[in-house]
Amino acid sequence: MFAIIAAVIFGLALILDWANIKASDAFTPQTLLMAGLLCIALHLAGVGAGGKWGRRR
Repeated sequence: MFAIIAAVIFGLALILDWANIKASDAFTPQTLLMAGLLCIALHLAGVGAGGKWGRRR
């Protein structure tokens, strides 16, 4: 889940960077890059993986 969100954020950052769009200070390509890296780090850490704990036989 977080990997898909990261891909969307990276795509948005790339489009903003290529088009030289000045959206606002909150949505610069560097800010979106950091948000995408955070999502990838959470994905690699296993957050949002739909944990399998709690099942008993």
